[in-house]
Amino acid sequence: MPQELLTFLKRTLLEPQSEPVPETDLPLATAVLLIRAAVVDGSLEKIEMDKLHELLKRRFDLDEEEVQDLIERGREKERESVDLYHFTKVITDKLDMDGRLQLIEYLWETAYADGVLDEYESNLIWRVAELIGVETRDRVRLRQQVQAKLGLRDDA
Repeated sequence: MPQELLTFLKRTLLEPQSEPVPETDLPLATAVLLIRAAVVDGSLEKIEMDKLHELLKRRFDLDEEEVQDLIERGREKERESVDLYHFTKVITDKLDMDGRLQLIEYLWETAYADGVLDEYESNLIWRVAELIGVETRDRVRLRQQVQAKLGLRDDA
C-alpha cells in the first residue's frame, strides 16, 4: 500500500476528527478555505500568504493582530480537517449568493497569487463552488475576471 494512502487512512480513521467549526464563525471558515487554496498545490509561498492576509483583513475589517490570529487558527483547522463540508456549510448558512460569489473570487485571487493556477487549486475551487451553490458559469466568469485584473492569460 503506498505510503500516502496509508497515511491518509490513518489520519482519517484512527485520529480524532477536528471539531466542527462553530456555525457563527464565518471568518474562520473563510480563512480555512482560503488557506486550503494556498496550500493545496503543495507549497505555501509568501505572495500567497500576503494575498490571504490582505483578503481576510479587507473582508472582515480586521486589524493586524486580529488577522494574524485568524490566519493562525485557520491554519490549525486546515491541517486538522479532512473535508470541506463543515466550512462550506458555514458559508452557505451565513452568506447570501453575493457573499458566496465574493468567496469564489477570493479563492481565485489566492490561487493566482503566485501567477500560476495548479490543477489542484482549480479542482478545489470547483468543489467549493459546487458545495456552496455557485453555478459553473459564475465560477468561470469570476476566474476570468481575476485573470484580467492580474493581467494573466485565460488558461481555460
